[in-house]
Amino acid sequence: MTNLLDVLAGQFPDSSRTTLRQLLQHGRVRVNGEVEKDARREIAEDETVDISQKAVNVSLPSTLGLLYEDDDLLVVLKSAGLLTVATERERSTTAQAYLNAYLKTKHQGRVHVVHRLDRETSGVLVFAKNLETRERLKDRFAAHDVERMYVAIVEGYVDPIRGTIESHLIERRDLKMMSVDESHPEARHAVTHYRTIARVHDCSVLEITLETGRKNQIRAHLSEKGHPVVGDTMYGAKTNPLNRLGLHAKLLGFVHPTSGKKLSFTAPLPKAFRDFMNI
Repeated sequence: MTNLLDVLAGQFPDSSRTTLRQLLQHGRVRVNGEVEKDARREIAEDETVDISQKAVNVSLPSTLGLLYEDDDLLVVLKSAGLLTVATERERSTTAQAYLNAYLKTKHQGRVHVVHRLDRETSGVLVFAKNLETRERLKDRFAAHDVERMYVAIVEGYVDPIRGTIESHLIERRDLKMMSVDESHPEARHAVTHYRTIARVHDCSVLEITLETGRKNQIRAHLSEKGHPVVGDTMYGAKTNPLNRLGLHAKLLGFVHPTSGKKLSFTAPLPKAFRDFMNI
């Protein structure tokens, strides 16, 4: 691995190291979509480094990185702790609100929500710029025609090391999801595939692919299997080694609703994950 300043020097050979350090201090350098100011930060081969334009930097906070944009959609990298959409208690500091402000600076409309990530889950999100694109994307999600891969760090060693969790979920009054008999009138079918990719510090690191996308599906399924996601006190976790929820939406792939081109976006693991896994 090499450090961040050397990576920037390689990308921008005509810029002096003094200029590059100033860009770092002004918060314009992003690693994996998140602002990074440490010039000595080591950068792995699969991590992304970019310099944001000043106009974008004004509109988008460090908790939201822009991965892709065209006339129909926006793909972003959301940090843990940021809401996807507004709630009754919080309306302004959300991914949706920040992107609306961003589009306003470009004299465009507003974003339309296609899917969501839990507040404490980081990773890739797609928003539509118009209603037609939103409906087409939502249809693809409903038809399970979207590739979604997550990385979860869970308590204990999962046995077997790979498998499928399938149940019918409902939302309780306390907003927690739980599995019930399929005959329940509000039950929704949920299927989660997992495989263990590492075992670290009495925890399992799982790569998860979703066949369905129910609220809290991964968290509920893993908790009911006896292996809650670390940091997930709502679903019974007793440890919090990352000081955040151990769930990251690593990959999102889908066919563009207008061009028909296959798009795939990958978000490298957050630093807290990499530190815990010692990679």
